[in-house]
Amino acid sequence: MRHRELSAAGSSDAFTDLLFNALLGFAMMFIIAFMLISDPDEEGKVEAKAEMLITVRWPDQHPDDVDALIEGPQGEVVWYHNRDSGLMHLDRDDRGLLADRVTMDGKTVINPINQETVTVRALQSGEYTVNLLHYQSNYGEPLPVTVKVEKLNPEVSLVHYGKIDLKGTGDEQTAVRFRLDSEGNVLGTNRLQKRLLTQALNKP
Repeated sequence: MRHRELSAAGSSDAFTDLLFNALLGFAMMFIIAFMLISDPDEEGKVEAKAEMLITVRWPDQHPDDVDALIEGPQGEVVWYHNRDSGLMHLDRDDRGLLADRVTMDGKTVINPINQETVTVRALQSGEYTVNLLHYQSNYGEPLPVTVKVEKLNPEVSLVHYGKIDLKGTGDEQTAVRFRLDSEGNVLGTNRLQKRLLTQALNKP
C-alpha cells in the first residue's frame, strides 16, 4: 500500500510540474507577444524640435486680420501663402473672427484668441526679419499688435518683445530684425524697416 501511495504522489507531482511549466510557457509567450506589438500612435512620428518661437497677438475677439511675414537668413519668407520653408513653419494663420467658430458635439465654440505663431526648427547664422501686415481692417483707429520672439534652447530666453500700431488695410511694418551668429547667439536687434510683401509675392 505504501508503494502505491508513493507512486500516486509521484504522479501528482509530475502532473503539477507539467502544468506549471505549461502555464509558465504561455506566460512567457504572452509577454513576448505584448513586447512585439507596436503602438500605432507612435508609428510615423517625427519629433519636431523647436529652437525659436515667434508669437504675434492682437486684441481678442477683434475682427481684423493680421498676417506675420518672417524672412530667414537665406531670403525665404514664411507667411500664409507659404506656410513652410523647411526650417520655419507658420503654425496658425489667424484671420480675426473669421473661422474662429468650431462646432463640437452640436455646440458652437468660439476661439476668442487672435494669435499667429511661427516655429523656427533649426537656427541659421544671419538676419531674421519679422514683419506685420494689416491684411484686413474693419475700423478707423490703429490696431495694437504685440510681437514676442523667444529662443527656446538650452533654456527659454526673450529675444524681443514690443508693440506695433498698424494703421489700416495694407499697412506693413517691420516689428524687429535680429541677427544670429554661427552658434545661435543673438548679436543684436533693430527696427529698420524692410518690406517683405512685395518680395514674397514675387517668389515663384
